[in-house]
Amino acid sequence: MTKFIDKPQDHCAVFGIYGHPDAAKMTYYGLLAQQHRGQEASGIVTSSFNAKLNKHHFHIHKDFGLVNDVFKDETILSELLVGDSAIGHNRYSTAGASDNKLNIQPLLVNYRNGNIAISHNGNLTNFRKLRNKLQEEGTIFQTTSDTEIILHLIAKSKQDDQVRQVIDALNQVEGAFSFAILTNEKLIAARDPYGWRPLAVGKAGSSYVIASETCAFDIIDAEYVCDVEPGEVLVFDKDTLKTGEAKSFRLSGKREKPNHCIFEYIYFSRPDSRVFGESVDRVRRKLGKSLAEEHPVKPDNQDESVIVINVPDSSNTATLGYVSRNNKNGNKSKYEIGLIRSHYVGRTFIQPQQDLREIKVKTKFNTVRNVLKGKKVVIIDDSIVRGTTSVQLVKLIRDAGAKEIHFRVTSPMIKYPCHFGMDFPNPEELIANRCSGDLEMIKNELGVDSVGYLSLEKLLDSVPVDKGQSYCTACFSGQFPINIADLSSKDEHEF
Repeated sequence: MTKFIDKPQDHCAVFGIYGHPDAAKMTYYGLLAQQHRGQEASGIVTSSFNAKLNKHHFHIHKDFGLVNDVFKDETILSELLVGDSAIGHNRYSTAGASDNKLNIQPLLVNYRNGNIAISHNGNLTNFRKLRNKLQEEGTIFQTTSDTEIILHLIAKSKQDDQVRQVIDALNQVEGAFSFAILTNEKLIAARDPYGWRPLAVGKAGSSYVIASETCAFDIIDAEYVCDVEPGEVLVFDKDTLKTGEAKSFRLSGKREKPNHCIFEYIYFSRPDSRVFGESVDRVRRKLGKSLAEEHPVKPDNQDESVIVINVPDSSNTATLGYVSRNNKNGNKSKYEIGLIRSHYVGRTFIQPQQDLREIKVKTKFNTVRNVLKGKKVVIIDDSIVRGTTSVQLVKLIRDAGAKEIHFRVTSPMIKYPCHFGMDFPNPEELIANRCSGDLEMIKNELGVDSVGYLSLEKLLDSVPVDKGQSYCTACFSGQFPINIADLSSKDEHEF
């Protein structure tokens, strides 16, 4: 399946809950709150215990589509997905074909130690080497997803204890991962030693929950407790419900310096979430302020204001920060809603022909003409990937009568591929590379009066570092924290 990508895309959302009588419904709401992290498919697995048979049963439902579409039949949650523990997943594919239903997570197997299901956010960078090794040993794969490797490594582990089998498997994989793993009697949360992808722990009454973002806690009235630490494996079981403490294990080897994906703050996460222990809203406002420091826009005279608009929705709060700092620095500015986005255009709407790209943009965006006509307009966006959508948005704003258009971006130029869970086009398709990083060329291609990107230095000054955090900025700098020599393109995960 060919994807039209003009924004970075994240790998997925994970959710898990242990010890709740309505585990499936809680998972449904948790996935609904994280719909922005993946819109291709959704799934839930629950665990129940049959006392008469003295046996655990796993129940699963998953399909292509948004959460509401996949679980539109209410009996799925009330009658099929029974049990007091569950994990769920929203998918955006970066590893494995997106049109293969077998790749939809959670993945579920039954092996010698019972049932086990898994949800994954991230990308495993050594998956090809492990997959080839397992195939040579006779392993038969059912999916083209890198996540399935974990299940096979668990099943082949010589460890007797199931938790130790999981740890043994995780010690063999490299790259980015945040896992929610469900066994007959436990919920396991695990995060790679670099901490690329977020994974938070919360509590809903006496139950424990895990999620990619804390906005999933708010919808079910769960309280944020902490983050799963980089390289940590947390185990929730019956003892946890009694003592209030999860068992914590460390993955082997030295504890790596964290390399959180900085795009979680720039674009992926909802502003009402806490990610990597910090408010996303607070960080985005700081990004906007930093952008105004580096790339201010001045009004033509003191009687006029610069009109500042955002590209909905991820740059909303950064725009507020930009306006605040631009005003503080003496550049009279006014925040306005100049672009309206339709939230009712799904992935399945009738696609126009390739040469009707403008219609495609207009199905999602429209302008408020009286806000823009005759004005000096600043557009705030979080990133520019190909630039094709940006060109069309600029044209819409120009057609609405804007006098000048100045494009400002709360991230540096994207120049390099990501191997840790983000999906970008091929490097040669990126506007920064097509224009050789030349701002004048980018300005001309976008059709604006000026363009300004937040510098990498200022970006790093704007994100939290007070608790020893560090960040992966490879898509901007090309400096990858680990060896990715065996990965040559964004398609290396497709089979």
